[in-house]
Amino acid sequence: MKISGFTIIKNAVVNDYPVVEAIRSILPVVDEMIVLVGDSKDTTVQLVEAIADPKIKIHHSVWDPNVREGGAVLAIETNKAFQLIDPASDWAFYIQADEVVHEQYHAAIVEGCKRYKDDHRVQGLLFKYLHFYGTYNYVGDSRKWYNHEVRIIRNDKKISAYKDAQGFRVGTTKLKVKPVDAYIYHYGWVKSPAQMMLKLRETGRLWNPGAPEVAGTLQPNDIFNFNEYDSITRFNGTHPAVMQQRVNNQNWQLQLDPQQKKFSFKNRLLYLVEKLTGLRLFQFKNYKIIR
Repeated sequence: MKISGFTIIKNAVVNDYPVVEAIRSILPVVDEMIVLVGDSKDTTVQLVEAIADPKIKIHHSVWDPNVREGGAVLAIETNKAFQLIDPASDWAFYIQADEVVHEQYHAAIVEGCKRYKDDHRVQGLLFKYLHFYGTYNYVGDSRKWYNHEVRIIRNDKKISAYKDAQGFRVGTTKLKVKPVDAYIYHYGWVKSPAQMMLKLRETGRLWNPGAPEVAGTLQPNDIFNFNEYDSITRFNGTHPAVMQQRVNNQNWQLQLDPQQKKFSFKNRLLYLVEKLTGLRLFQFKNYKIIR
């Protein structure tokens, strides 16, 4: 059995993406790691090169500046990266630049790939998610955060990234998947208030054609307000080993209140049902679980 990893990245330094940690977190379970680096204005290439692992294969791409709506360029680049993986691979493990896998899940991931390798009904493997928010101490626990997504797909080029590459489909048909007992740790919303505002302004152009270009430096009061959340909870587990230096180096403080809940009546009711039963009713699913 062979597993290829793949990811895309552009302007990792400017936007403070933990892409090095993302790549390193799946290296132990993949046989090769495709990294497609976009035309960056910083030292992203050198950042990836410094990992210095023989499994890593760096390729280069130019992102189409005219694709500036709905994050579609992310799917285009993801599909390019997928096409670069070894045709002999059975599975392709997609990791985004702000996602990290805890080493405690490596064995379960490999076991899942082995179990379903010859079951060609299974087009992908479904992961659970933790979305960290503000600091490394809090996770979002409301319905606004997707709680599952496909991150390992069969090496079948009929499969492609869907919309903004949150997930995958065959055309418009949802993938048939099996769950694995593993989490993806998403750190995209863990940044200082100033860095978060910079990232949102920098990347907002990928979703909104009318978003202004970033010009000059941010003003001291031009920061992101992390208090505008509907629901969070404290995280009491451990972070992946590859993230430990980032956790230790956090240089901002936020006092967020897990007791704060900002819900409509309907969403409050659905939230309570989920907490009591574990069921997320009426949830959109970008996949179809094989029973």
